[in-house]
Amino acid sequence: MDPRLALDTRAAGLMTLLCLVWGLQQVVLKAVANDIAPVLQIGLRSGIAAVLVGGILFWRRERLAWDTWRPGMVAGLLFALEYLFVGQALLLTSAGHTVVLLYTSPIFAALGLHWKVPTERLSRLQWLGIALAFGGVAVTFLGKGDAEAAVRPLSLWGDLLALLGGLAMGATTVTIRMSRLSTAPAAQTLLYQLIGAAVLLLAGAFATDQNAFVATPRAVASLAFQSLIVSFASFLAWFWLLRTYLASRLGVFSFLTPVFGVALGAVLLGETLEPRFVAGTALVLLGILVVSAHARIGGALAMMRGAARTALR
Repeated sequence: MDPRLALDTRAAGLMTLLCLVWGLQQVVLKAVANDIAPVLQIGLRSGIAAVLVGGILFWRRERLAWDTWRPGMVAGLLFALEYLFVGQALLLTSAGHTVVLLYTSPIFAALGLHWKVPTERLSRLQWLGIALAFGGVAVTFLGKGDAEAAVRPLSLWGDLLALLGGLAMGATTVTIRMSRLSTAPAAQTLLYQLIGAAVLLLAGAFATDQNAFVATPRAVASLAFQSLIVSFASFLAWFWLLRTYLASRLGVFSFLTPVFGVALGAVLLGETLEPRFVAGTALVLLGILVVSAHARIGGALAMMRGAARTALR
């Protein structure tokens, strides 16, 4: 019997807060991009958070599972690739487009697990959700208004990079699920990812001449938020939730992150919401919701069919 708890008010409130933080991170990265490049900031925040997580492991005297170093390196590489794509995407497209396409990751994770794990085979309802999500992606790519295309001729490439970030995030989930990392301490798994991101993204920032840091108050505040809240506190809280509550119930909240990201991008950055982008986003979110909550949706549909048969007798 699974000892983890069903969703309660505490978990729902914390998940909503985490989705708000994760939706805000891309908006903040883009807001200070002229002071510090997104790739450099993500590399720095990962290094700072890695030191903090390492300090927690030392303080708790937690033993490290050294037999996980190989999948840990793969997870770290994929995590770094995810945010390398995100950092470059934010230079080319809007924060709203970036967060929506990045959080297609549950779709890619579901496809990867379907291929690798017999018990994770996709149901017909989940395939419908995947079709809806990819239909939304197609609409999103087409949703470029004339005004935006004139200002950002490379925005389509930015969207593609954000989608590749979602693919890398989904691949990270599959790697963790399919390896010894699935039973390793959560803080150690996070440490692998943070170290990988810090090393590779800082190297990438210097290699591509994106290493300038103008220490304005908002840039420093952004780095503090990204390091302490996003890469440290929110990820540790997420892993705690996964250990405490049923993952299938928590996954239903994943659609909230793009909603918050799009709304905050419009409010804080003045990003334009094109009608086709809004329609594409709605399809993506519906697809994610169907894939994540397919069991509950299927159960509800079965109950409705049973009630209908009873009423017709």
